[in-house]
Amino acid sequence: MLLRIEARDLPGTPGVVVAVQARAKPYAMLDPVPADAAEASWDLAVELFTNKRGERTLRGRHVQDGIGGRFVYLSWYRLGEDGGYAMYCRSKLMLFGIPQDVFEAGVASGRLLARFGLTDAKGNPVVARLLPPAVEWTAG
Repeated sequence: MLLRIEARDLPGTPGVVVAVQARAKPYAMLDPVPADAAEASWDLAVELFTNKRGERTLRGRHVQDGIGGRFVYLSWYRLGEDGGYAMYCRSKLMLFGIPQDVFEAGVASGRLLARFGLTDAKGNPVVARLLPPAVEWTAG
């Protein structure tokens, strides 16, 4: 199954990138995108499974599991003078925020899409739990 993430309204901060973080590997970045890009997108392979509580949810290389449920980290990194990156903040795309009807349609079609903005009211990177209505979830 495919989980596509489409972000818009990046903060435009020079020397900063945003990327999807691999599970339990803060510096394993998937497709870093400069914060001054017009938009960013990531395609994640996920699979449907039933957790210990009997709930149908998603798992995969880029899906984290923590207090509050499963999520995908969007991590922000600054480029250092040595050419390496240093993470300084993260956002959580919360998977429990997927409306049930959209989740079921996504399972049937094999594709879920999350769309949202990544700049807060002060012009900084969004550092929050990303849930509807800030996130628009669709299937297909």
